[in-house]
Amino acid sequence: QVQLVQSGGGLVQTGGSLRLSCAASGRSADTISKGWFRQAPGKEREFVAVISGSGTITYITDSMRGRFAISEDGAKNTVYLEMNTLKPEDTAVYYCAGGGWTSAHEYQYWGQGTQVTVSS
Repeated sequence: QVQLVQSGGGLVQTGGSLRLSCAASGRSADTISKGWFRQAPGKEREFVAVISGSGTITYITDSMRGRFAISEDGAKNTVYLEMNTLKPEDTAVYYCAGGGWTSAHEYQYWGQGTQVTVSS
């Protein structure tokens, strides 16, 4: 019912910024919540941020609050993750997802993932 296609990602230096995009399509694309997760090799998938289906409520995990922000362009059904003051420990594959809140198991839909690498 929902397809999520990610873009963005890449290589950035410590202290730099990057914006990830997630374009949603399908019957429920404009009504479900949309979140961001990340996963580094050997580590568990980690919650980053989520925006409610209405676009009115956002939540960012404590460790990234102040550096990362989530937003949505309703006309394009596209969700963004703005990442600032990036650190090497932010290096991971970043995934967008739909239909949950702060836990990965809650989500039904997932994007393909995109690599973010922060160099020292």
